[in-house]
This record gives sequence, C-alpha cells and structure tokens, in this order.
Amino acid sequence: MRFSILGCGWLGFPLGKHLIANGHSVKGSSTSPEKLDFFHSQGITPFLLTIENEQAIENIAAFLDTDILIISVPFGRQKLHFKAYQLLAKQIQASPVQNVIFISSTSVYSNTNAVVFEDAYFDPNPAKQVLVDLEDLFLQHAGFKTTVLRFSGLIGGSRKPGNFFKTGRTVQNGLAPINLIHLDDCIQIIETIVAKDCWGEILNAAADSHPTRKEFYTAATEQLGNTPAVFIENSDFAFKIISNKKLKEKLDYTFIHGDLMQLVQ
Repeated sequence: MRFSILGCGWLGFPLGKHLIANGHSVKGSSTSPEKLDFFHSQGITPFLLTIENEQAIENIAAFLDTDILIISVPFGRQKLHFKAYQLLAKQIQASPVQNVIFISSTSVYSNTNAVVFEDAYFDPNPAKQVLVDLEDLFLQHAGFKTTVLRFSGLIGGSRKPGNFFKTGRTVQNGLAPINLIHLDDCIQIIETIVAKDCWGEILNAAADSHPTRKEFYTAATEQLGNTPAVFIENSDFAFKIISNKKLKEKLDYTFIHGDLMQLVQ
C-alpha cells in the first residue's frame, strides 16, 4: 500500500521505516529542509510541507497521491492553524486518499478521578477544544474515512522516561496513576488499524498498567543510573485512568508493553 505521513518526527519516522520494511511505499513530510536527504536515504520519499496558513500548500497534490494519510503533527502546531487544516481536508477529498489516521491525545479529557472512556468529558481548556474540533473536522468529512487515535504520554525511542524529571526536582502528586504508551505499540496499533480496516472510530491508546508517578519514574531514573527526583505523596490530586478497552476489542490487540513497570526493571 501507499502511505503518506504528515509529520515525520518521533512517531512518523520510525513508523515510515517500519512500513517500508513490510513492503509498503512511504512519503514523509518535514518542516526542516535538512532532514529531507536523510529521509531519502532511508527509503522515505521526502516532502517539505508546512501547514501554517490558508494558502495552497506547495507539493501537496503529489504528497496526497496515496492510499492512506497519517496526520502526526505536534499538538502545539495544530492548534495555531485550524483554517489551514480545513483547507487540507478539502485537498484530501480531491485526492486519491481513502482513509486518514489522525493522531490525537488523551489530554483532551478532563481529570475526573475515574476511568476514562472515549465518550468522557473534555477538558474545557480552549487549547484542548481546538484539538477536539480538529478530530471532528476529519471524522465528519464525507470525502474520506478517518480513525482518531488518542495517544497517552509517549515513551520509547528518544523519549526516555528516566530523563523526564531532573535530579533534585520536587514533583507533586507522586501517588497519581500515569497513562503512557510505548513507541512500539504506537506503530503496531497503526498497522493493525490498517490491517483490520478499522475506520470511523475514536480509540484511546494507553498501556494496560497505570503505576503511580513515583513508582514508575523513580525506577526509570534509577535504570539510567541517575538519582530520582523527590515525589511528594500528597492525596489532594486530580487524575484520570485512560481505558484501552475499546481499542483492544476493536483491533483484537495485545499490547507489546502492557506492563509499564517491566520497561524500567
């Protein structure tokens, strides 16, 4: 199959290499010209694309000459350019693209001190609402089918959790449960969505286990041979536990790294 990955960064680049290794062709975009030669050397057809305004995007037609589009753009960049994404949706409709995977975040949910499913309350923060609006823009578009993947905190690859909190730092809410997902599972879930032809869905993606912040990050820091931060065991914190039940049922999926503590032992 032909894939185009809009945002070939922490997730998009290793995903592209994985897809190529499995016999697919991949186009990948970056906003950094210096990355293009490297993409090409890795078998990814490179495109310099920036989604920043309402103008026609150079080379977008060639980039969208594909079967499946994966939108994996950092959240901060998405929220600034909603109108540009409206134009992008129209351009997708006019292209050969049949299906879209939109990478979103479980940060859209409010902290309800409970298990959170896909229909939970959203965070009222306007910045988070923009991300929900972007999800809806692609989900409700009649020209193609979209599945939204709401990833929890991302670890793996260059994102080493043992480096998240510096030595000597004091961290509140040490007893709060965490919601994380490893890069290996991010890639495998995307591949499974395509293989299972699972479109038109919203899926939470978080590991099975939810250790406390203190438990996990202390172990992760010690694993790197460093001194952990100091975690305060206060009880007055708000939290959420992201449920992956729907994803596991829809995709018949077993997490590669379901037990987060096994990653840091």
